[in-house]
Order: sequence, then structure tokens, then C-alpha cells
Amino acid sequence: MNKAEKDTKEKKKSRKSIIYFIGCLVFSLGMTWLLREPNFTDSQVYALFLLFFAISLWITEAIPPFAVGLFILAYLTYTFGNPHLNSNPEPIDKYVNTFSSRVIWLLLGGFFLGAAMSKTRLDMKLLRFVLHHSGTNPRNILIVLMFTTMVASMLMSGTATTAMIVVAIMPLLNTLGKSGISKAMLLGVAMASSLGGMGTIIGSPANAMTVGILENEGVRVSFLSWMIYGLPVAIVLTALCCWLLLKIFVKTNDPLSLAFLDNDKDNEEESPFQQRIVIGVLLVTILLWLTSSWHDITVAAVSAIPLVVLTLTRVLTSADMKALPWDTLFLVAGGLSLGAALQSTEILHHYVHQFKDIDINPYVFILIFALVSNIFAGLMSNAASTMILVPLGMTLLAGLEKEVALSIALAASTAIFLPISTTANAIVYSTELLDQKDFRLVGLLIGVLGPVLAVLWVLLVGGKLF
Repeated sequence: MNKAEKDTKEKKKSRKSIIYFIGCLVFSLGMTWLLREPNFTDSQVYALFLLFFAISLWITEAIPPFAVGLFILAYLTYTFGNPHLNSNPEPIDKYVNTFSSRVIWLLLGGFFLGAAMSKTRLDMKLLRFVLHHSGTNPRNILIVLMFTTMVASMLMSGTATTAMIVVAIMPLLNTLGKSGISKAMLLGVAMASSLGGMGTIIGSPANAMTVGILENEGVRVSFLSWMIYGLPVAIVLTALCCWLLLKIFVKTNDPLSLAFLDNDKDNEEESPFQQRIVIGVLLVTILLWLTSSWHDITVAAVSAIPLVVLTLTRVLTSADMKALPWDTLFLVAGGLSLGAALQSTEILHHYVHQFKDIDINPYVFILIFALVSNIFAGLMSNAASTMILVPLGMTLLAGLEKEVALSIALAASTAIFLPISTTANAIVYSTELLDQKDFRLVGLLIGVLGPVLAVLWVLLVGGKLF
């Protein structure tokens, strides 16, 4: 593609984004005008507009998701605290202080650990180790790839995990071509990275955002508590997904050649000393996260360990800092600010109150929210889906805030039925070894069974099922 064609393509994208942005603005103003009531305060009107505007921007992607988060922070600061625009201005500290939330620091600690593992190539060393011990049976290789991806995605972003593993196995995929085995491997890696993200708070931005929203309501979810809810569901769904892929795509047990692993040598720049530092920091950090209820050191405070040690020892430098996914932090912080605004203005309580008299079992409501979360997350980011549905579900189901929030967040990670559903899906689809239809059967089955299993497990662990 030459420069002129690139310029034309960029102009079309810009024009499309501007049209979508204006459309979102008009839609949000119209919905606010239709739904506002005479007794609404200025803050409630502003919050109502922001709710529709943020949702429509997230759905249309007129601007990047992180930019929506920044817009939320700026908008709340300008409208809620401005005496010229608000007849009852209020302190805006709680809306801009979301950057100091323990959730942000927990995510940041996870980003540092993931970046350090990638830089020192510990992730590649782990992958080669497990593949060397998996044998040459394609079924065993798929199982090992999927569960390695699942575990890695609990500490690293699903996007980084998928990219790392796809690059590592690309020589094997090139020899296999567009075969059933190559399709199973690519789909397995992408789906396991999404499902594995259910296992920890730092596994997905949606998880972290949910914990932050619950914290605003006075409900604390520890690192270990989340794992009790999310990890068993992640393991079961990954195993189910693996079984389905084996049944559908892997029709032979002919051994595969793993000679490409011997050709992938470590970089000369690797430092065994730095690798040992990263391993030590990783083990200490995770151990302290898991035992925070025993020693009373908060997870946010524990996150300082990788931040300080990895920079002090020069494992991570200023150049590495620039490459961290700061956009995710902006998205989460903005989402938490929107949640705080909806809570303080009680705008959702006002509209949800009319549904209180609907005679439906509350657990059925939770399942409906989980299924809707799966659908939304398949069309937009799971963090945006969670931000929309969690406050609404918590408002509607008072007394079951924790159960509905966790169900929605876990269900969002099961949206894997389209190539665009997740970045991991897009990465494997870009190899041109997959067709769009390859995602459908397994993706739809997991998309239906995943939310159901998540809801049942959350209710069972929470003692609500019986």
C-alpha cells in the first residue's frame, strides 16, 4: 500500500470516527432530554448524559476506549465541580482519585511482572520447557499449549500471552498449513488466554474494574477470594474448550516435529541474574497477594515490590515503562469514576426502582445479566461491558451485589465467538490460517455454558445456591 492509499484510508477512518462521535453526542442528548425529570438535580442530568455518551462511545469505538475513560474524568471534573454549570457544586476528589485506587496499583504490579517476564524471556523459556515435555502427539501439544496459555494469562495480559505463544509456534504452524491441527492450536491459544483471565483480579481489566466498583459499595474482594470464584470456572471451561477443539479439529495422532524449539535460542543479551531476580519477585509478590488476609499488608502495598525491585535492579528501564499498557489504567480509572458518579447521584436507583415489582427470581436476573454481559463483551471490550452492567445489576439486586458483579465479570471473559470479540482472537485470525466460521461452534457453546457455569459457581461459593 503506497502513501496516497494510506492517507486515503486514514481520512476515511477519521471521517467515520467523527460521524460516529457526532451521532453518539446527538443520541445521548436526545436520550437525556427524553428521560430527565423536572426534579432532577444538575448533577443527575449530567450523570445521565454521561452514561449514554460513554456507552455509545464504547460500542461504536468512535474514539479509543482509554480516551473515553479520560473524557469521563475531565467531564466529571468540569460539570460536577463547576459553580457556573452546577447549582449545587460538589467536591470532585472522589471522581479523580480513582487513580489512587488499590485496583489501579494491583494492575500496575501485574503489568510490571508481565513486562519483566517478557523482557528476560522467562515466558519463552517456560513455553519451550512445557513443549519439550509434552511429546509429539498433537493432542498432548494442544492440551499443554492451552493450559500454559491459561496460566500465563492470569499474570500477563491475554493479548501479550497470545502474541508470545503464536510467535513461538509459528514455525510449526507454517509446516502444518491451514489444517485442523493448526486451527485447533490457534483457537485454543486465543480462547485459553481469555478464559484464563478469569482466574485472578489482574487477569482482565474487567475483573479489576469489578473489584473497584464493589469496593466503592463497601464490599472487599481479596486476591485469593477472587481466585476461589474465578479459577475453577477458568479451568473447567478451558478443559471443555480443549475437548471440543480436539473433537472438531484434531482427527489424527500422527507425531509432530518440534525441531523448531531447538532453533529458538535465548538472546545473547539475556541475563541469568535478572531472570533469578524476576523469579524471586514473582514468587514473593504472588505469595503476599494470596496471603494478604493473614498479614494485613494490602494488595496495593504488595504491588510496590515489583515496581521498586524491578526498576532498582534495572530489569525494567524507562524505555520499558513507556511500553506498559497505560491505556488500560486510563480505561479502568475512568470506568471507576463513572461508577462513583452513578452511585453518588443515585441515577440508576431512580430508574431501576420501577423494576423492583417484577416477579422474577433474583437468580434468574443474575443469569440474564451474565448472558447479556457475554453478548456485550463479544461486541465491545469486556471492561466496557462490565462497566455498563455491573452498576445496573448491583442496583437492581440489592443484597446480591457481590454475586451479580462477579457473575457479570466472569461471563464477560467467555465472549469468544467472533474474530473481533477479543484482541487475542484478532491476533490468531490475522495469521490467515483460520476462517471466521471456525470461531462459531466452540465460541457459541462456551458463550452459553460459560455464563451459566459462572453463575452457578458464584452462587454455590457464596452460599446462595441452596
